Amino acid sequence: MKHYFLKKLNEGFTLIELILAIAIIGILATLANVGYRSIIDNVNTSQAIADIYAIELIIERYNTQHHSLPLTLSGLDAPLDPWGAPYQYLNFGTISGNGNKRKDRSLVPVNSDYDLYSKGPDGSTNQSFRPPQSQDDIVRANNGAYIGTVENY
Repeated sequence: MKHYFLKKLNEGFTLIELILAIAIIGILATLANVGYRSIIDNVNTSQAIADIYAIELIIERYNTQHHSLPLTLSGLDAPLDPWGAPYQYLNFGTISGNGNKRKDRSLVPVNSDYDLYSKGPDGSTNQSFRPPQSQDDIVRANNGAYIGTVENY
């Protein structure tokens, strides 16, 4: 009996057992990575929403002090979005017509005072909320009554 036990210990794992173990580890690592990326995406989106709220307060403070909206965000200490790009701002007092304003799926401007948004993780956008590249944008809409992703607007 003792001899059989020692022989079994010396044999080790078969090739099939090793391949199966590596496959299981690979599957678990893939699942963990997908879950991790989802969490990171949610954190970045939440940070962008919080930043837009904070920038909105900075703009309102500027408006209270100067009786006008700022022309740009430069000089207002606005942070970069979580993906490293500057937040986009458009003061409607500096444009004529609705051409440059962000528009909902019905092509109606989403704000009447100014646009403030992040281009989201893909870094691309469109004036309209219809195209796919706009769906991950984090926007201020309805004059600040909504701040979130275009996808959920």
